[in-house]
Amino acid sequence: MITESISQRDATSADQVFLARLYADARRQEVSAWGWPTEQQEWFLRMQFEARQVSYRTSFPNATDCIVLREDKPIGRILTNQEGTSMRLIDIALIEEYRQQGIGTYLLRRVLQQCQKQGLSLHLQVAQGNPAVRLYQRLGFLQTGADAMYVQMEWPLLISEKEPC
Repeated sequence: MITESISQRDATSADQVFLARLYADARRQEVSAWGWPTEQQEWFLRMQFEARQVSYRTSFPNATDCIVLREDKPIGRILTNQEGTSMRLIDIALIEEYRQQGIGTYLLRRVLQQCQKQGLSLHLQVAQGNPAVRLYQRLGFLQTGADAMYVQMEWPLLISEKEPC
């Protein structure tokens, strides 16, 4: 099973090149549809990545940033932030060749187990039209809101799921 070779480690400043590549990999299809020359696409993706990194550091200074590994090779990222009685899934991404193999589901289930143990609900937002919405729904997430760009979702921790005192 592929998930047996999956692990995580804390992200470091040395991971910035990988994280930029991961970001570009996740957005490349969208950006290439705009018809821009390759150089302009790469510049735009780099600028957007850097802006997003600054936004994450500013908005979530205490976030847990993990690099997802398969057999010690970086293949993705999972970024979470505990906010009182809830956890926020800020970002989860895998390099394209590792998608659709159950790895994302495995990672999400691990976060949900952590939330359940700690008595936390899990919140996230996902871009409108992103096929990951179906995965989140299968895992028990409920839509709590939406705007023109994003769908907000929550995995509610039911009282009966909390561990007894």
